[in-house]
Amino acid sequence: MNETMQHPLLRERFYRRERQSVAAARDFARTAVAEWRLGVCLDDVLLCVSELATNALVHGVPPGRGYRLRLWLSGDVLRIEVHDSGGGLPRVREPDGECGRGLLLVAALADKWGVGEREPGKVVWCEFGGVEATS
Repeated sequence: MNETMQHPLLRERFYRRERQSVAAARDFARTAVAEWRLGVCLDDVLLCVSELATNALVHGVPPGRGYRLRLWLSGDVLRIEVHDSGGGLPRVREPDGECGRGLLLVAALADKWGVGEREPGKVVWCEFGGVEATS
């Protein structure tokens, strides 16, 4: 099931553990940012969505499960969250060949990022501050 939640300042969608879900998550985020008419670097937002979704797929989503992408506005802050049911605590690490750049990129592009608890699993999030809706 691909449930979608819509609220004026919240967009949320569930994705199955499938490779094509990362592109779908980017499209979903692109649409939300466009609808909200945010003054934010869209490329940075989409790259962070891609990295968080990819990390959930590779490290956080057990077979048969999925992850939830949530974008919401609180004042002038855009928050991106990826909820998964896997264990472990993500951390920025030194890149190793083709791997290990995801959270390094998120940390460089977003104003803040972190990991929160959920049962089961975790929420990996990042925030972009100073975003304003344009007319």
